Amino acid sequence: MTDTPEGDRSPERTGSRRGERALEVVTVLVLSITAVLTAWCGFEASKWGGEMSIAFSQASSARIQAATAAGEARSATQYDLSLYIEWVRAEFAGDAELAEYVEARFPPHLRVAFDAWTDGGRQAHGPFAIAEYVPPGTDEAAELNKRADTRFQDALTYNQRGDNYSLLTVLFALVLFLTALSQRDITRWARHTFLGLAIAVGVACAVIVLTFPIKI
Repeated sequence: MTDTPEGDRSPERTGSRRGERALEVVTVLVLSITAVLTAWCGFEASKWGGEMSIAFSQASSARIQAATAAGEARSATQYDLSLYIEWVRAEFAGDAELAEYVEARFPPHLRVAFDAWTDGGRQAHGPFAIAEYVPPGTDEAAELNKRADTRFQDALTYNQRGDNYSLLTVLFALVLFLTALSQRDITRWARHTFLGLAIAVGVACAVIVLTFPIKI
């Protein structure tokens, strides 16, 4: 059996080897955890990007529907105006029979506003100038526009969340870079410094990840 050189059994050499093994174990742990967190951030960035696209699509759809409802309201108003003009002409001409004939053909929403205008002593500038006049499509257009605004804001929020996760992906890449530098053939203190920086950045990023909303 070959005798082991006495230098290899020295406390300094043994401690150095133990330190190297410990450094390798820590390095592997940092690399493994960082790889998992990087993949997670990429996954979350993709999910929030998808939510952003859906929200933008829904906002656009709601805006189109709102424009359709608003067009319906404008068409109804134009028709109501034509009837009201005929009624005014009949009233001005003193033709009560024609006025009643035209009035009988008022659509329900105009009838409601016309009755409220009459009950108020006809002080306002016609039934179109009071709050009771609500042509069909008005409420729908307002609701759809509100929904479009909400979904648009949601889309901006989702976009920011995706960007936040993407930024963390870059920071985790920095952790991998620093860890790789710690494995170079450099002085011991430099290796420890690079690995320490990698751990510090990684821990900070991991804490930040815990505060971010999750989309599965």
